[in-house]
Amino acid sequence: MTISWDDFEKVDIRVGRILTAEEFPNARKPAFQLTIDFGELGIKRSSAQLTALYKKNDLIGKQIVAVVNFPPRQIANFFSECLVLGVYGNDKEVILLEPERKVNNGQKVG
Repeated sequence: MTISWDDFEKVDIRVGRILTAEEFPNARKPAFQLTIDFGELGIKRSSAQLTALYKKNDLIGKQIVAVVNFPPRQIANFFSECLVLGVYGNDKEVILLEPERKVNNGQKVG
């Protein structure tokens, strides 16, 4: 499927820094509850299935890339406010997308 440039511009992709990562025992698939600082956009929370390759303490302080303009989505008893982006590895594990250099939290990806 091909999308237009206007469609792409509607997706707000930003860089944020993970502040906290907690186990999410109520999720159907193993996941962490993340709190992410997006600078001027504020703090957002996300449920992310990262447990195959990441320990929660390794995630804290890491800059990630996320879609920040989806509506909140309820996952069990938690509201996920953004979608953390990653690449699926050969075994369907999620490999985080990260900026190659440090940038300010909230910077737009384009």
